[in-house]
Amino acid sequence: MKISILDDYHDTLRTLACFDKLTGHDVTIWNDHVQDVDTLAERLRDAEVLVLIRERTKIRSALLDRLPNLRLISQRSVYPHIDVDACTRLGVVVSSSQHLGTPSYATAELTWGLILAAMRQIPQQMSALKAGNWQIGVGSTLRAKTLGIFGYGRIGSVVAGYGRAFGMSISVWAREASLAKARADGHATAPSKAAFFEQCDIISLHMRLVDATRGIVTAADLARMKPTALMVNTSRAPLIEPGALVSALRAGRPGMAAIDVYEDEPVRDTGHPLLNMAQVVCTPHIGYVSREEYEVQFTDIFDQITAYAAGTPINVVNPDVLPSARTNRA
Repeated sequence: MKISILDDYHDTLRTLACFDKLTGHDVTIWNDHVQDVDTLAERLRDAEVLVLIRERTKIRSALLDRLPNLRLISQRSVYPHIDVDACTRLGVVVSSSQHLGTPSYATAELTWGLILAAMRQIPQQMSALKAGNWQIGVGSTLRAKTLGIFGYGRIGSVVAGYGRAFGMSISVWAREASLAKARADGHATAPSKAAFFEQCDIISLHMRLVDATRGIVTAADLARMKPTALMVNTSRAPLIEPGALVSALRAGRPGMAAIDVYEDEPVRDTGHPLLNMAQVVCTPHIGYVSREEYEVQFTDIFDQITAYAAGTPINVVNPDVLPSARTNRA
C-alpha cells in the first residue's frame, strides 16, 4: 500500500526497529509541518494509508474530500484533530490504539524534569551563568511540599510515585473512579476541587483532552492557587480555559508555570507571552518525544496497518465504516 507519514520532524521513524513492519509497502515520510489544505491534498493524493503523529495535523472534511484513494488513518491516542464523521461518510477506517493501562514514562519523566527545573530555576540560572552572572535567586525544594495530581490515570499515577520518592505529600483530584484508585495506592484525595487548588504547592495536569475535560481548569481555579505555587501542564493546553493561564500568571496566582503544550502548535512566535515570562519554563511538546516511547507508539500504529492489510482492522474508532470500507474510491 501507499503510506504517507506526516510531521516526522527529525526523520526519526525510519530509524526505529518497528519501521521494519512496513517492509514491502511504498512509504513516503514528510518532515515539515503543513496545515494548508491545498498543499496537503497534493502531497497525499495517492495515499492509501495516512499515519499521524499525535495531533500535529488537523484532518478535516475539506481535506478528506480531496483524497480519493485514502482507505486508512492509523494513529495512537485520542483524535480531536480528525473528522471521524467525514471519514465514516467516505469509507475511511480510523484505527487508533487507546493504550489503556500503558503508562507513558517519557511524559512522566519530562513532567518531573519540568517540576525540578521550575522550582530550582534551572533554566534561568543557566542563562544567567552564561551571561556572566553568579546566582540570580533562591529556588525551592520539593520535600514536604504538596504535589497535586489532577487526573489519576496512567501518567498521573507515575508522577505521584515520583513525588512520594521525593518526600512530598500527594493530593489527588479526579473523577470518582480515579479517586478510589488513588486512595487504594495510599494517596490522599482532596475534599473538593476548590480545596485542591488552594492547598497544593504544585499542580500537574494528567488528563486526556475530551469534551468533558476541555476547559476543566478555569480562571477561578487558577486564582485560588498560592502565589508561590507551580502549575505544570504536559497533557494538553485546552484543559485550561483559553487565555486563563497567561492572565493568572500576570496576576500572580499561580506564581510559576512549567508548560510543554500550547493552544496553537507548533509555536513559532517568539513573542508568545508564555515564552517571555521569567517565571515560566517552556518546552516544545516533547513529553512523549523519546526514542523508547516512539518504539512503543509506532509499534501499535504500524500493527494497525498490518492488520488492515490482512483484512482484519483493529482499534477501529468508526466501526460503522467496516461493511462499506472501500478498496478504491477513484
